[in-house]
Amino acid sequence: MVQLHVKRGDESLFLFNTTVDTPLETLIQQITAIYNGRLKVERLCSEIPELADHGISLPPNMQGLTEEQIEELNLRDEWGEKCIPSGGSVFRKDEIGRRNGQAPNDKMKEVLMRTVEAATALISKKQVQANVCVTVEMIKEALDQLRGAVMIVYPMGLTPHDPIRMELEDKEDLSGTQASLQVIAEDECQLWWAAKEMQRGKKLQDYIGRNEKTKLVVKIQKKLEEADDDRYLDSEWSDRQALKRQFQGLTNIKWGPR
Repeated sequence: MVQLHVKRGDESLFLFNTTVDTPLETLIQQITAIYNGRLKVERLCSEIPELADHGISLPPNMQGLTEEQIEELNLRDEWGEKCIPSGGSVFRKDEIGRRNGQAPNDKMKEVLMRTVEAATALISKKQVQANVCVTVEMIKEALDQLRGAVMIVYPMGLTPHDPIRMELEDKEDLSGTQASLQVIAEDECQLWWAAKEMQRGKKLQDYIGRNEKTKLVVKIQKKLEEADDDRYLDSEWSDRQALKRQFQGLTNIKWGPR
């Protein structure tokens, strides 16, 4: 098997096994699925501790408001009466006002946190050091573990607007967030090796030969990032002649009669 060490920029992400006769379309699809899947697991593992500490998400029109403002506007969290954690809730106020404060009890909190730890370990960058290759199945396993833990603690489900439920149902809205900048759509994904883009329509062996024991570092990036890297070539300051003219005092001169 060919072992790919996938990076984004200089950041080490994961190892992936493939074969030399794999079409680049298939390889890009697999690596993009793992890359974006890891991001989803990371987002869930960041949000679930908030659920464990402060309960379900408040409706968007109530988030960030004080109790006095909620009372003055006559707002009511109908979902808070339906989405009760197993074993009852313990009040832990969310100081930033995103969640309703009706947290799971300590036993149920432990279920969530233990599962977050296990899912994080599956997709951890430390797997590179341990020489463990990540697969699409491992991503699915991590997501299934997280989904199962949430169902145990909240058998009635979470509110439709809870970011955890939205992530698990692939309905997350990342627009305007830092997280959206990390996601790479499959059709925008490029793989680079040895300073060359590995083109769709070819096979891996077209670049590295037929040695199945090859190990190589590949970089994943968006097409847009490539455009950003090259955009400076079109800028005035990258024009060496323009720079020379500027030092000679020849810029902004109008030739011909006035």
